[in-house]
Amino acid sequence: MSHEPLAELVRDGMVEGVHHGSAVVLAPDGTTLFAAGDVDAAMYPRSTAKPLQATAMARLGLRLSPAGFAIAAASHSGEPMHLDAALEVLDGRSPDRLGNPVDFPFDPVERDRWIATGRAPGRLAHNCSGKHAAMLATCELNGWATEGYLDPAHPLQRAIAATVEDLTGRGIARVAVDGCGAPLFATTLRGLATAVSKIATAAPGTPDALVADGIRRHPELVGGSRRDVTAVMRAVPGLIAKDGFEAVQVAALPDGTAIAFKIADGGDRARVPVLAAALKLCGVDAMESPENLRVTGKLAEALTVGSLR
Repeated sequence: MSHEPLAELVRDGMVEGVHHGSAVVLAPDGTTLFAAGDVDAAMYPRSTAKPLQATAMARLGLRLSPAGFAIAAASHSGEPMHLDAALEVLDGRSPDRLGNPVDFPFDPVERDRWIATGRAPGRLAHNCSGKHAAMLATCELNGWATEGYLDPAHPLQRAIAATVEDLTGRGIARVAVDGCGAPLFATTLRGLATAVSKIATAAPGTPDALVADGIRRHPELVGGSRRDVTAVMRAVPGLIAKDGFEAVQVAALPDGTAIAFKIADGGDRARVPVLAAALKLCGVDAMESPENLRVTGKLAEALTVGSLR
């Protein structure tokens, strides 16, 4: 990908570091409101793909509570509420059947508590356990073997791939393995923004809307009590947002205005100021950025002009 400067670290008035990346903001009709870098190059969406994967499973007939769909689309922090929600999706199945690795909770406070009490890492605590629980449930619902459910050739993963292509409007550029062991389908930032826009504006009662409703009703399950992705959804009514490793971020407003970006170096510290700036371009001022981090380049220039909406 050919990236451009998006954010910079400033110390005592002097630029100390620069974060490059690519970003796109789409209007509800899919036209480009803002773009920087290469938003049409193949990239790995990492966990920002989870709402798309959850939508695929809803289309395959999976029916969960709103909390269940929220945890299916989550990179959760491993707090008790997250473990309870994942257990709800497992519906009596053993957590040992989950194909994701064992881990401590992602939340540092919760992780320290586990370690201090001698609690061992487990599959349920992994931030992707909700997605994997939903995958097991979807396989059983459709009469597919749960053994090998993470194989890209498995019927579940082929169906998820087809939904990713349908939502993004683009073919899958490459298939890799994500950190949790699930197939990772490469797409583009424009494709990601297109996908979350479709999910955010799904007609009531449709499978896609079940996912959107779950995310909106339970932002605390999508991230956690100390996570910025949860805070921004609480601050902006109807917003759908999802963060991912390697500093990938998507967000969509209820009208379908959508944001997708990636920070090239994968460092997370630039993600919040870039998201805050992108939301401001959409007329939403809902996030505080660290004082020593500011956006730069085309994104800063666009902010001086004003809202795109």
